[in-house]
Amino acid sequence: MSASVVRVILFTDDSGLARFREEHIPLSGGSPPTLLSAVMPATGYQFRRSEPGFSSDFHCTTHPQWVVILRGVMEIGLRDGSWRRFAAGDVFYSADVVPAGQTFDPARHGHRSRNGGQGVLETLFVRG
Repeated sequence: MSASVVRVILFTDDSGLARFREEHIPLSGGSPPTLLSAVMPATGYQFRRSEPGFSSDFHCTTHPQWVVILRGVMEIGLRDGSWRRFAAGDVFYSADVVPAGQTFDPARHGHRSRNGGQGVLETLFVRG
């Protein structure tokens, strides 16, 4: 079995709801002590600092992007009431965009996020 890393993806399904899925990114380059994935495109990056108590209403991602948790805990909530926690060192790909041809409906689309820890949450967003 070849080595890989799991990419957690937050996406919009065919019905317009936010969901999570996982896929494997092969680590086929490099050498046994330091395996590498293929180079992936990026168009820019942005840092964010969220104070304790931060939470957002439901929203969609405007541009698909990697989210890297640098410090603290980020929680992502879906319409079904579930939450998923990402701690420092975790990474996920946020591609929960408004479906093509639709306008954002705050009663249907998107996900919400919050600082799930007691301290500051620092994140890095890398647009793909």
